[in-house]
Order: sequence, then C-alpha cells, then structure tokens
Amino acid sequence: MAIYTYHDAEAAERKEDHQTQAIAYSLDEGMTWTKFEGNPVIPNPGLIDFRDPKVVWDDINDQWLMALATREKTLFYTSQDLKEWKKLSEFGENTGAHDGVWECPDIFPMQVEGSDETKWVLIQSLNPGGYNGGSGTQYFVGDFDGSTFTPDKNMQALEEKHPFWIDFGRDNYAGVTWSNIPDEDGRKLFLGWMSNWLYGEKVPTTTWRSSMTVARELKLVKDEDRYLVTSEPVEELQKYRSTDHIKKELNVNGNSIALTSEDLDLARAEIRFTISDLKDATYNFRLANSEGEEYIISYNHAQKQFSMNRSHAGQTGFSDKFATENATAPRISNSDSLNAIIILDKTSIEMFFDNGKTVITEIFFPNYPWDEFSFAGLEEFTVSELQAYELEFPGKKAKQQQEAEKEKM
Repeated sequence: MAIYTYHDAEAAERKEDHQTQAIAYSLDEGMTWTKFEGNPVIPNPGLIDFRDPKVVWDDINDQWLMALATREKTLFYTSQDLKEWKKLSEFGENTGAHDGVWECPDIFPMQVEGSDETKWVLIQSLNPGGYNGGSGTQYFVGDFDGSTFTPDKNMQALEEKHPFWIDFGRDNYAGVTWSNIPDEDGRKLFLGWMSNWLYGEKVPTTTWRSSMTVARELKLVKDEDRYLVTSEPVEELQKYRSTDHIKKELNVNGNSIALTSEDLDLARAEIRFTISDLKDATYNFRLANSEGEEYIISYNHAQKQFSMNRSHAGQTGFSDKFATENATAPRISNSDSLNAIIILDKTSIEMFFDNGKTVITEIFFPNYPWDEFSFAGLEEFTVSELQAYELEFPGKKAKQQQEAEKEKM
C-alpha cells in the first residue's frame, strides 16, 4: 500500500485546498501501482498545507493511525481498512518550534531503555525554524490513548529553542522511520535528507544534488526527569570497516594531529574517541588540508555547547546563508567524559556525542581532500582512546576491480 498526498499544482494557483490524501495498491511487490478509485480518502478541510501522511499499525489500540502535517500542527486520523478515515485529534499549535511550516511527521511507541515503560514519540520536521535556522526536525515524547497525543510535562510548553531535536546540525531534515521492521529485530531505524532548504537547491554539485544520512538507530532513554530520543549509526555500518588505526592515551598540547590521509582515507572514515576528565575549557576537533581549508568543531565544557565553523571549509559563495554564522548545539549530557562517533563521507560529517544524545550533521564542499584530523586546546588534555576505520563499500571495490582489469588490457 502507498499512502500519499495529491498536490494539484494548477489548483494551487487559485485555491487553498489543493492538497488531499490518497492511496494506491500494488499486487506485484511495487513494480506497478493502481490508484484507488475512491480517492481522495481524506479531502482537504480548507488548509494550504495538508500533507505528508505517515501511517502505522497501532496494535496497542487495534487501528491504523495516521499522522498528517499542517502548517502549525499535526492531525491524527484512524482507519480500519485504509479507505475510510476518521479524524481523531490535533496536536502542537502552541508547543515547540513554529517559525516555519510543519512537515513530515512520524509517530510510534517506544520502550524506554532499561525499563518496561512504553512512551509514544512524535517526530515533527519544520522549515524554516530549525535549531540553526532553515530546516530542522524536533520531537515530542508523551502518551497516546488511541485518540489524543499528550506530551510529557517537560514538553508541554516548549520554547522555540528547546533541546528536543533529532539532530542539531544544519543538514538533517524530513527523516522518518522504516515500516515493517521484523519483531525479532525490534529497532527503530531512521534516515534523513542531508541538506537544508536555505541552500539545498544551490549547492555546488553536478549530476546529483543532495544525499541521505547514514541509517540510524533511535532509542528512548530516561535522563533524570526527562525523556530523550538518542540516535547512533546502525551496527551494520561496522561491516564495511577495512583499514584501522587505534591509539591509546593521545596527549594533546596545542594542535596535535591524530590522523592523516596516510593512515586512512578521510573521505570515507569512521572515527571514535573518548576524552575523560573534562575541564572548563574549550576543545577543538579539526579537519584540514594542505590548501588551508578547514572545518572546526569546538566544544566549550564550561558553557556545555558545541560550535561548528565551515566558513573556510571550501566553497561557500553559492549561498549567503551557508556559512555566514557558526552553527551551535547544546551538550545534553552532564558527564565529565565525552565520547564521540564521527562518520566522514567526502562532503559531509555526521557526529554523535554521548551515545547519541547530541547529534550534529553538516555538509561542506572542500576543493581538495582532507589531509588530517587533529585535536587542539589552550590547555593540555588527553584523548584516552581513538579508534579510526576506513570504510570500504562493495560498490567501490567492484569499480576498482573493473579499472584494474581495464589497465591490464
């Protein structure tokens, strides 16, 4: 079954209610589709923005449940046969960030890690209005009684700059979770669009424009008196590790190079590190190349804040909104030990701090490959452990084999 939005482009020029919800079915595993003759299954009630249906089977309440986005709130609908739908309730008009249009909702129950407690999670993207401007994806945790979503008490009066974001970086938007994950697996797997509508149509690429994040596993954790959705790269990514580079007790005094392109290819790498015994100082993590380009991540432990500077990370002139200001992200954890997972893929960086409590995704367009990854700080400190892996994907191996065979010929 496909459940989707009809967008009547011609009608959009003369009336507001130009978006409706429809269904289609396939009998050959998705090769061909037949639209339901009774479409639309949900007519437009008179709204300009009325789209992005996400449907799940709610086995707790024995119903199909749809979350549907409007300009400033999420609408919930129920059905028993996917053809006839009844509106249940609305959520969000005065909660969370609202500087833009709400889009791409997702709702599902999750078990709190290490407990028997179940809460409901509502993922809600909006554009503009993200944590660092433009596109962003916030979330709410609460309860759903089969009709109404009620956010947890700490989320009932959120301000615009609240801390409940799937990703604090500038480049992860409109992500939703997979359907039909087998029960024996049980994970919530998430994928997002790795760009931002502030400049997504202007990025300096050819043939293809934009890419997706790595697949991520979402978890729900109880952190003191609040519920947090964490995310980290799926474990399957580890299957593609090849070259490794392991260091223990790396002493950092000034700028200390931890990895170079001679150690591994920094255009496709996984880097993990831990810094113990944090002091009230600023810690810098830096990608750089021989041409003077650099991307800098800073963490100020006194302020519990990350900052990302891509103003000198290559091409920036294609948009005046791409690198004029540094992006920021709060550190959610109160621990005095910082652990990180970093995924590098040529023109993107995905960072997961504190077991995925603070996640930051950013893109950049260096003119030359990165030559080194380094640590820096005004005060001396120690990276207790550094693990780095080059990621080798089957498609690349096959291409290299083909090129080698051509050279032999």
